[in-house]
Amino acid sequence: MNHDQLALYNKLLVLYMLNRSAFPLTQAQIYDFLLEKNYVNFMNLQLAITELIDTGFVTAESRLNRTYLTITSEGQNTLAFFKNRIDSSFKNEIDTFLSSNQFKLRQETSVLTDYHKALSGDYEVRLSVKEKDAAIVELTMYVPNQEAAEMVCANWKKKNQSIYQYLTGQLF
Repeated sequence: MNHDQLALYNKLLVLYMLNRSAFPLTQAQIYDFLLEKNYVNFMNLQLAITELIDTGFVTAESRLNRTYLTITSEGQNTLAFFKNRIDSSFKNEIDTFLSSNQFKLRQETSVLTDYHKALSGDYEVRLSVKEKDAAIVELTMYVPNQEAAEMVCANWKKKNQSIYQYLTGQLF
């Protein structure tokens, strides 16, 4: 494969992956899968994603320290035109990965945490759960130090469902 064909193929893999997912994927999730499978090297994947964003085939949204990628209608049209160029074994592996990891991937993209040092010297911790770009719950709290902020973020990722259930039970 020459350089142009390889570049197109890398873009098609990303478009296919985004098209098959029922929700936006983070750039890191795409990197993890495609690099682990040795489908593409890091620099070529970085270039492919940048070009897909620049051409409007993919949108990128940065939220709380993550970049979420979504295929656009132009990207879907392009994929439909070139889809037959993707090897069926690659398609099957992507489909299997997305199907078997759907809960984990969705959890990673919908349960969000972030913290930063506030002007007061405390740490502001932002916690949220999103469903289809709509916030189900958002919390902001202040903690005394970075260690506490990291602990709150880690616990939110583990316990957000039970915390949400508790809150709704108390408030409704």
